[in-house]
Amino acid sequence: MRQSTASYFIRKEVPKDEEAQNAQLLIRAGYIDKLMAGVYSFLPLGLRVLRNIENIIREEMNALGAEELLLPVLHPREIWEKTGRWESLDVLFKVTSKDKREYALGPTHEEVIVPVAQKTIFSYKDLPLGLYQIQTKFRDEARAKSGLLRGREFLMKDLYSFHTSEDDLEAYYQKVTDAYKTIFKRLSLDALLVEASGGSFSRYSHEFQVETETGEDSIVLCRACSFAQNREINDAKEGDACSSCGEKLEVVTASEVGNIFKLKTKYSEPFNLLFSDEKGESHPVIMGCYGIGVSRLMGVIAELFHDEKGLIWPSAVAPYQVHLLGLSTSDEKETEMIFKRADEVYTTLQNAGISVLFDDRKDISAGEKFVESDLVGIPLRLVISKRTGDKIEFKERNGGEEQLVDFSYVTQYCEENI
Repeated sequence: MRQSTASYFIRKEVPKDEEAQNAQLLIRAGYIDKLMAGVYSFLPLGLRVLRNIENIIREEMNALGAEELLLPVLHPREIWEKTGRWESLDVLFKVTSKDKREYALGPTHEEVIVPVAQKTIFSYKDLPLGLYQIQTKFRDEARAKSGLLRGREFLMKDLYSFHTSEDDLEAYYQKVTDAYKTIFKRLSLDALLVEASGGSFSRYSHEFQVETETGEDSIVLCRACSFAQNREINDAKEGDACSSCGEKLEVVTASEVGNIFKLKTKYSEPFNLLFSDEKGESHPVIMGCYGIGVSRLMGVIAELFHDEKGLIWPSAVAPYQVHLLGLSTSDEKETEMIFKRADEVYTTLQNAGISVLFDDRKDISAGEKFVESDLVGIPLRLVISKRTGDKIEFKERNGGEEQLVDFSYVTQYCEENI
């Protein structure tokens, strides 16, 4: 992408109406735009990051053998009444149509996926089954003050699994746990597997939490044995002995990036979702659900990977892998030669399958280009200028030193790191 023809959303100032650090960074760098509290537009750069996160999640869900579908956002009141959540779920957005029928904007999709599953599950031979989607959700949050970490409209991946037995559910639950660990590792996140209340479903559910100074959750953690519980079910204090190994506990703040539940028959029974066993006898289908906040992940990554100059995207999610800058001089012919070479480098990198944002603007100063490049946070910056001659200035955004290198060094680096 050439910056001379791309949309320009970078802002010099910190948005005054935004408290959350992730939103401040993402708005300034031109990734998102705030429509109102808890609702954001994903601008071209931001959408590229979002899609990269989605694709990593999708690859790991597909590797599980789960199938992707897309469910409606608009839900009739009747299906929510079947489970009793029309009245009990306090974050439910409710709307009334012209014909006075009432609907909900989906905050989750158990009430929708079960009727869908009824159309394909009949016997034990149809199970286990995994169905997932990446879909916009709506929740009427009382406090939407954390940027992408707590939105009223947000993007989420939800996977639902269907089983003949609790043993089969447990086996699948462990597979999803491993898949989630792989996803967060690919996103450069050190996610903790944290026990949380299972509510009416089971004794425990599990959350995946990432330590952040601005996190909304408190986690009781033992680093010696990896024991971790949400503070809501464990009121231990800093320095108390771990019940598992006896080492000292820590209490840390964290942000939730995923959760997994054993739903059992909580939602299959209200809809009479049954399967026939080998003897022809009917039983309720046993279920699990597994969520990942896709847009929330973008906010968590922004909270963790930045410095005083701006964002520092991990390579796996960065909007582009290379930010190529051509720098003008006061001599018009010299500037033309510089940008001719920069254009050749741009074309060669693209032909090699490397995504490049090319700052080909000739009327912008070098200083302004460097400031914007740091703010946007693309992993690798390449500069071609009068000073570089037949070489290229090479600098990693995560703190590497500037180097003058041959083009072959750049291509080798990209092959090994992208």
